[in-house]
Amino acid sequence: MSPGFRRALAWTVVSGILSLIWTYWPSSSAGNAVVASTDSVGMAEKHLAKLREAAATVPQKQEILRQVSGDLALREKGIIVADTAQQAQAQIIQVLRKLGHDENPPVEIRSQEMGEVRALNDVYGEVLVGVQVECGVDQLVNMMAGLAARPELIASNDLRVTSANPKTKTIGVHLMVSGVVPRKLVPGKKGAGAS
Repeated sequence: MSPGFRRALAWTVVSGILSLIWTYWPSSSAGNAVVASTDSVGMAEKHLAKLREAAATVPQKQEILRQVSGDLALREKGIIVADTAQQAQAQIIQVLRKLGHDENPPVEIRSQEMGEVRALNDVYGEVLVGVQVECGVDQLVNMMAGLAARPELIASNDLRVTSANPKTKTIGVHLMVSGVVPRKLVPGKKGAGAS
């Protein structure tokens, strides 16, 4: 080999080693590299304005959340609290007995039936109770108004009125009342999809 070729070969090897060292040598400032912004100052100001608007709505959203939470707590006060669905149904019958007892003359429940317990939605359930009474029309109206005025979440679900005694002007009433209960009181479906 000629001396010129050896020199060229030596410079090529040295430059190749230096380029490999430069490419693969770990840099201590690699994680702290600053990338030049491609956005203009105007874009940054617009972005800052949007962030300020979003931050300004946070107190309003917190106030709305507080109001909605308060409304929910107020509504959930009326949920019938019981350990079992049968106890919830018994509470509804007690309410109906009290409403009948408050009438003049008192209205007695002639018969009662425990209805089904079913899901109202994902969070609540519904219990049904049916009662049979004989009363005057004015007493029925008073009982229905008293039922609507109760703090519990109960309401009439079905109402059937028949003529009972034309001489005393009484009517036979079959009243189905439903009440809202926690979902845990609703029995799960039997089978593969039970939870």
